[in-house]
Amino acid sequence: MLFSCGGSTERTYNEGALLYKQHCENCHMPDGTGLEALYPPLAESDMLESVDIGAACIIKNGLQGKIMVNGVEFETGMAPITGLSSVEITNILNYIHNAWGNEREFIRLNEVEKTLQACE
Repeated sequence: MLFSCGGSTERTYNEGALLYKQHCENCHMPDGTGLEALYPPLAESDMLESVDIGAACIIKNGLQGKIMVNGVEFETGMAPITGLSSVEITNILNYIHNAWGNEREFIRLNEVEKTLQACE
């Protein structure tokens, strides 16, 4: 998991948890399970795994249209989360990619910045 590197990643994860609570939890729930057929789960989500760092673009730009997550179709869409810095998006990604049974290597800020530039 990501609690290494002298506390830096732990701080990033904790900041991501706070940002998730503020910006994402209302729809995706405190435990990342989503809200029935309205909002998809992030916990053990096959879509989160497949979009990987591209989730930065979804956070920044939102998402419209039908999507499949863990075999369930969702069409509610997601509004962009405006006003977040690339650091804050990185922290959210590191949190959601390593909470609720998800496991991914630590995402670096420069990777998120390149991804955000590509999705503009």
